[in-house]
Amino acid sequence: MSDSPAVDAAEVFADHRELLFSIVYNMLGTVGDTEDALQETWLAWSGRDLSTIGNRRAYLVRIAVNQALAHQGALRRRKETYLGPWLPEPLITGPDAAEPAVRAESVSIALLVVLETLTPLERAVFVLHEVFAYQHTEIAAMLDRTPAAVRQLAHRAREHVRARRPHARVDRRTHREVTERFVAAAFGGDLAALMEMLAPDVTLWSDGGGKSAAGGPRPIHGRDRVARTLVSTARVNGGVDVRYRQVNGDPSVVIFAQDAPFAVMVLDLDAGQVRDIYVVSNPDKLAGISGQEAQ
Repeated sequence: MSDSPAVDAAEVFADHRELLFSIVYNMLGTVGDTEDALQETWLAWSGRDLSTIGNRRAYLVRIAVNQALAHQGALRRRKETYLGPWLPEPLITGPDAAEPAVRAESVSIALLVVLETLTPLERAVFVLHEVFAYQHTEIAAMLDRTPAAVRQLAHRAREHVRARRPHARVDRRTHREVTERFVAAAFGGDLAALMEMLAPDVTLWSDGGGKSAAGGPRPIHGRDRVARTLVSTARVNGGVDVRYRQVNGDPSVVIFAQDAPFAVMVLDLDAGQVRDIYVVSNPDKLAGISGQEAQ
């Protein structure tokens, strides 16, 4: 232990920062809000007398979770005035990530989209229980709820997620192979090959936030419309550099234009077909992706 309480508090916080980042990011879906919540967590933590705290990890997680919940209101209001579909901010994960905080465990973009439809408390319980394996009694103490209430929240959240995303996550190798064939077909203008890969009810979600020409005002549904949109968009942006990276744990595509990140594309697969396509081109959500991260 350090002789200085301030240094000791900083060391304990640093030791748990990656975990806190992962939990809060999965609750909020944006890096900026996550960093703000962590800063507030640090301010609350640094003022505590650590000698009175038995389980420091649990105490820090409790502070971070409640800071994340406090951010939900402002975040919801921003989403209500957002131009076009709102998608979570993509994170480069795995060995290509520049910072340890973004190499931490996170759920897929597809699952994060589903989590957006939960209430803040349901999402918190789902993330803590299903992703980080906290017990209902532990979560109850964090949220100041009874274990019975937490179990009810967990059940509602789990059923909601299963109803909206019933299929299992495919293995990484298959996901990478499908993604590469998909990109080859789209940028090669092979409409027939592309349509074979798309599920009949496929949806294209494009998040440009009103700041990117690649972002559409609303989702595009159906195999034919999605395939034609992809081919025409790829034709217009034919000079881009396509690089494969792991985004939120899934093999994905990071598209660069003039060495600057232009868009991130993630495919959600079901039974070998592409069910959803998520494209994030809002430059504000690509700020954390640099040319050094995608070699």
